[in-house]
Amino acid sequence: MSDVSELDDAPHRTPAAPAVGLRVPTHEDAFVWHRLFDDPEVMKYVGAGLPSELSVYEELTARQRRHDAELGYCLWTLLSPDGEPVGLAGAQPWPREWGPTGEIEIGWRLARRAWGRGYASVAARATLDRLRAAGVPSAVAVIDVRNERSQAVAARLGMERAETHTVPGQDRRAYCYRMGL
Repeated sequence: MSDVSELDDAPHRTPAAPAVGLRVPTHEDAFVWHRLFDDPEVMKYVGAGLPSELSVYEELTARQRRHDAELGYCLWTLLSPDGEPVGLAGAQPWPREWGPTGEIEIGWRLARRAWGRGYASVAARATLDRLRAAGVPSAVAVIDVRNERSQAVAARLGMERAETHTVPGQDRRAYCYRMGL
């Protein structure tokens, strides 16, 4: 586990920033993520907007372990200051055929009980630090146009809204936020 407070550089810190942790997701985290994200409000702006099957998280956690081993970053399990899993945060190569293909996306998804505590911002800053250390030149965040909370996190990170994408097969659009590292 990494203590995000140690990874986050001083200019990004505020006295109220929580000391959350990030760890490479384990096989057991597939079950944890499935439970944490089995909430229509949490999934409202993700994919089809519905909770996913366990098999989706089993594949996702396995892929993230590979990313961490090969790239040095992934979508980590996000831990609250008391060490409890509350979501995921990190980065991965953009996984879809539409949108910013070939780029590195940062992202976060938290259980509803963890909303509004600053966890996403602190974890995203630590992710940007890890990407810089890995020599990644830039990052994107693709955010549903209705998701004001995530847009606010991207703005706090200093990301700038760039292009807008239409999500194939759905009546949704997403903003692509960009940042040079």
